[in-house]
Amino acid sequence: MKATIIAHTVVTPGFFEAVRAEGLRTLASLPDAHLLTEFAGRECYQSWTNPAGRTNHGYIGHLIDQGHESVFEHATVTFRLTSVSRSLLTELTRHRHLSFSVQSQRYVDESEAFVIVPPDLRDIEDREVLVILNDAARGALDSYETIVDRLTVEHGWTRKKARSAARAVLPNMTETRIVVTGNHRSWREVIRKRAAPGADREIRDLAGMLLRELRAIAPALYQDMTDNDNGGGNA
Repeated sequence: MKATIIAHTVVTPGFFEAVRAEGLRTLASLPDAHLLTEFAGRECYQSWTNPAGRTNHGYIGHLIDQGHESVFEHATVTFRLTSVSRSLLTELTRHRHLSFSVQSQRYVDESEAFVIVPPDLRDIEDREVLVILNDAARGALDSYETIVDRLTVEHGWTRKKARSAARAVLPNMTETRIVVTGNHRSWREVIRKRAAPGADREIRDLAGMLLRELRAIAPALYQDMTDNDNGGGNA
């Protein structure tokens, strides 16, 4: 599994013009998501003079304490996820505030697709379970290839149409690739729910990976979360 940040929000010169116009302290050395979040929060209350004397980190922490996370929605982060299963995709798409672009099984040849062994089974002592799992995956991929070949060769179907029909036999453990965008409030919600002990292991591992990547570019927005965050439930 790999989660790579491929894009995130940056502020424009117009942002700094607005900062100067409002007399807000210099913020130029901070991460862009921090800048935008504080600016949006101060816009709500017109608290440009910073009467409480908070640092940016402290201001964002105060927003978290107050539950005022709507201002976290202005900055977004886009990830590319690879070596993840279609099973994980099914769970992740339940977070409807995220935006997805997913590898198409109608256009892409899946006959040599990788399969993602469920993390809970990777260290299991009962090796027969893994043999059964691998045999099932191989059988599904062989069936997929046979169906595509018969539909194209014997029935004259296009590759796209044949693959669209044959994908019905592919298992949940088939690998997929995803480009997914969310704002920071959305990512916080994903992590809270998917890092919970009751979440599926694969998406729980992803939640931890997302948190580490997000903290690297916007640490203040995740200052209340740890690698062992127990989340707030399942979805």
